[in-house]
This record gives sequence, C-alpha cells and structure tokens, in this order.
Amino acid sequence: MAKKSTQFSCQQCGASHRKWSGQCDSCGAWNTLVEEAVQAAIPKGLQPGKGHKVGFVGLEGESARPPRRITGIGEFDRVCGGGLVPGSALLVGGDPGIGKSTVLLQAAAALATGGTPVAYISGEEAIDQLRMRAERLGLAKSPVQLAAATSVRDIVTTLDDPTIDAGVVIIDSIQTMFVDSLDSAPGTVTQVRASAQELIRLAKRRGFSVILVGHVTKDGQIAGPRVLEHMVDSVLYFEGERSHQFRILRAVKNRFGPTDEIGVFEMTDKGLMEVTNPSALFLTEHEGEVNGAAVFAGMEGTRPMLVELQTLIAPSPLGTPRRAVVGWDSGRLSMVLAVLEARCGLAMGANDVYLNVAGGLRVTEPAADLAVAAALASSLSGIAVPPETVVFGEIGLSGEVRSVAHTDARLKEAEKLGFTKVVMPKRRGKKTKTGNLEIREIGHLVDLLSLFHAPGKSNNKQAHG
Repeated sequence: MAKKSTQFSCQQCGASHRKWSGQCDSCGAWNTLVEEAVQAAIPKGLQPGKGHKVGFVGLEGESARPPRRITGIGEFDRVCGGGLVPGSALLVGGDPGIGKSTVLLQAAAALATGGTPVAYISGEEAIDQLRMRAERLGLAKSPVQLAAATSVRDIVTTLDDPTIDAGVVIIDSIQTMFVDSLDSAPGTVTQVRASAQELIRLAKRRGFSVILVGHVTKDGQIAGPRVLEHMVDSVLYFEGERSHQFRILRAVKNRFGPTDEIGVFEMTDKGLMEVTNPSALFLTEHEGEVNGAAVFAGMEGTRPMLVELQTLIAPSPLGTPRRAVVGWDSGRLSMVLAVLEARCGLAMGANDVYLNVAGGLRVTEPAADLAVAAALASSLSGIAVPPETVVFGEIGLSGEVRSVAHTDARLKEAEKLGFTKVVMPKRRGKKTKTGNLEIREIGHLVDLLSLFHAPGKSNNKQAHG
C-alpha cells in the first residue's frame, strides 16, 4: 500500500512545498500554504506493450456534429460562440454578488423551457433558497431539476444513471465540491482539481454540457489551481461595478468560438436583462458641447462598440501631479501624455490628469490612443471635439498615427448610431464605401491638434515630416 505523506499547497497558484512558510515562493502570496495529504507512491517505469493501443482517425469525419444547445439569451449565446457544445466544460467566474448564479439560473430555465433537460446542482444554497430566487426572477414554472449536493461521488453516480436525462449540468460552485477519497478540505487546490477532473470526464463521456461556477480571489482571478482553466473548454468572467446597473460577461478562453467576446447585461429587479445595443448604453448624452470628451469606436471581440472617453486637466497643487485612470491602462496614458508633450509641444507635465471611460467599461485595445489624445487636447484647449465625431487609431512614440484592424466594422457602427464624422488613421489598400460619413484621415498627432487650435501645433513640423 502506498505510504501517505503530507505537503503544503498554495491555495493561490497550486504550487507544492515540502514545508510551511509564510509566503509562497512561486506567486509571492502570503498565508496561502495549507497542509494536504498526498499519496507518496512513486510510479515505476512504464513498459511498452502493457497498455491498449490508441486508434487514430482523420480530421474530417463522416459523422454529423451535434447541434449546439441554444439558450435563447442572445448575449450569453454570443459569448459561448453560438450556444453550448455537447460534451463541453464551461467555467464561469466573477466577484461575489455580480450575478453568476442569476444568469445561469436564467439560462437553465430558458434551456429547460426549450426542451433541453437541465440539472442545477448547488453546493451553497438549499433547495428552498433556489426556489425563492427562481420565484423572484419569475422562473418558478420552469422544468429545471434542482439538487443540493457537495459529494462528487454522489453527483457522478446520479448523473451516470442511464435513467437520468441531462443535457446541461450546472455546478454551483466547484469550490464547494469534494472527493471523499482525498483528505483535503473542500476548496483546497487538490479537491478543486480532482472534483473538476471527475465532472469533466463524466460530461465528455455522457455528452452533456457542464457549467462550473468558480469563486475568484481578491485579485479577480478564479480561485484554485491555474490548471483548472486549462482543463475546461471555455472560461467566462463576469465584470462590472456594483455602482453601475450593467454587467459584462467576457470570454477569455473558448475552444469553440472567438475569445475576448463580450455580452452585456443590465441588472434589474427581474434579473439580468440582455442589452442588444450596448453602444447606446455606454454613450453619455450631453445637452451641449463639452470639452474633454471624445467618442471612441472600439472592438470587443467581434462586436464594434462606441464608448465615451472623458478627461480632465487641472493645475496640480502638489509637487508630483496625479494621474488617475478608470477603465484604461495607466501606462498607455503616460505614453500618450509624453508623446503629446515631446512631439506636439503641449505642456501637461505640471497638471493633474484624470481619465474615465464612461459607464464603467474597461477598454484595453491600443486603438483608443487617438481618442484619448483628442480628449486631452480638448480638455487643455477648452474646445470641444466636433459634434457627431468618433475617433480611433493607435499612436506611435514618434507621434505617428498607426492603422488598426476592423476599420469597416467601426465605421458601420458609427454610422448606425447617427455619427457623421470620423477621425482615423490613413487606410491602406482598397477603400470601402463609407456611406454618408465624413472621414478625416490623419498620419500624425499634429493633424489632430488642428481641430482644437491647440498651442504648439506648428512646433513640430520637422518631426511631422
């Protein structure tokens, strides 16, 4: 019989240590090492001929692929790549109270109403509590099968029964599940890894889709071993601020669809309602022209989205001016400020600079550089960006404006929402029709500053050439 021994596993990254210490050597987290019992058996060398031969097949098969399971919630299906794939494993993470269980209960009700058998297994709530939430959401009549269990052995035995018909299984949450053959407590790295492995193996063998709900750490990462995200087919994150009414479901991994796709929901007293036109949600309406604001035509996955970027420049009473950023990368803001000052002659070093993405959305693509520069120049000069104008483009360190991808999709979205003017990089190759849009293509930041008559626009003619 294998001898049992103990090791100390980091609950943040999953690294193993021979002895306890206050800090994990791998990830640097403090007070995350927990003692766990492990089997100390050392496998002997594998001898060829002792196993079964593995059969190989070609990429192109004759069997028809099973259809995706469509929930009917358009934003959820979009993020999943067009619906749930049979036999796939989906991991959903997010902050406490962000709406993970709510949207999954809504999806389960929609699937069950459409004829797909759904089993919702909760390790955190009792059956009566699930029914109360379903009644609040108006889903009490949906034929969803509920269960409250935490033993993986019991769950696997139940779902492996041929009489049990389940097309989609929701586990809420994976951190509450445990395998009784392990001595570790539920939620530890060993238990999370083993529980997920058993459930995913069963899902692929029986052909049902399994959705795992995962807790997140204070850093926003899914708690447990990092290998958990590698084991599943898709990883979705719920984002959003509690002070705002909307939530964003973002795909960071998807083996069956595009990554970085997002779905936008609005939190209401009846649950999460999908937002079919998120651009209108993130655009702030002004009664008159306001300086320091620019509309950016961005891309979230395959979806074009228009958001408003707001900046404020004020004299700093401190020796070191502040740089406050909400919804964008502070490093890129510092770069844009340096380029405006070094290449265009705009003096901003002694001022406090504040940048905010209206609505609480987080913008990550470099194409927002030009819109941020336009908002900064507008705030400094006191002249508003021309009305009904969208801006996008990447800025280089020499002040050049570089082209970005998905130009046509950005232009179509701007025209659909009633914008008439576009400031963008110079297009390369064949130019497509742009409808009624008035397009101004620029190659350097100096050309952008001419919109605001900003001081110093003529100071960089040599750099522009």
